Amino acid sequence: MTETKIIPIFPLDLVLFPRQELPLRIFEPRYKQLVDDCMLGDGQFGVCLIDENNSINGWNSPKIVGTIAKISKCEDVGLDGLQLHIETIGRNSFRIKRIIPPSISQPPNYDPLSAEGHQEISDIHEKAGTEEKMYIQAEVELIPEIDESISLEKWEKLVELWKKKIIRQALPQIVEPHSLDHVLEQYYLNTDTPTVDYVYSLSAIGAKDPDELQPILEATTMDELINQVEKLLTAK
Repeated sequence: MTETKIIPIFPLDLVLFPRQELPLRIFEPRYKQLVDDCMLGDGQFGVCLIDENNSINGWNSPKIVGTIAKISKCEDVGLDGLQLHIETIGRNSFRIKRIIPPSISQPPNYDPLSAEGHQEISDIHEKAGTEEKMYIQAEVELIPEIDESISLEKWEKLVELWKKKIIRQALPQIVEPHSLDHVLEQYYLNTDTPTVDYVYSLSAIGAKDPDELQPILEATTMDELINQVEKLLTAK
């Protein structure tokens, strides 16, 4: 039996890859509760891309595969101290086995950016009981990391595909291939010893939207990963 554990889930409009850094500004009461609970525990929660086709009690639903985020820093920000700034780093990816819905439903016309919206959520939470969890939780199983190496030849082929895609997308403007070497330098992607992390980073700068990155996160072998990245970089 694969070991599972229950973690808080934060659906976001992005894909977090293992070992990537992710800073977040937290202002909604339910996610402040999530961060508070994490800081009292092991500092970990799950980041999942939002599943646009589903919702849970009116809230954004997560895709089934996500990545554990470990909080490395947490501080109050803003003049009122009502926002948190956290820095996180991606750990293992995971697969959701069972979703545990939040204790409260999203109110009609809820505005997550307004003080009124935040007050409304806090009032509902107080009625429900402040020990109740406002955020989604899930029972998850960790996905083993890809520990195979990528050959320099395959890596260079992916880099060439990325350059061609950027040049194609820039048309009618002309982009010189050598100018893209500077971009690779900026992202520390010039290497003779590529790893899976380089493949993730190259994908991130080759995608137009997060949905294109989800199949790459879901790949469990190096062959499958390279195949998905090739698809991403050759897509029109």
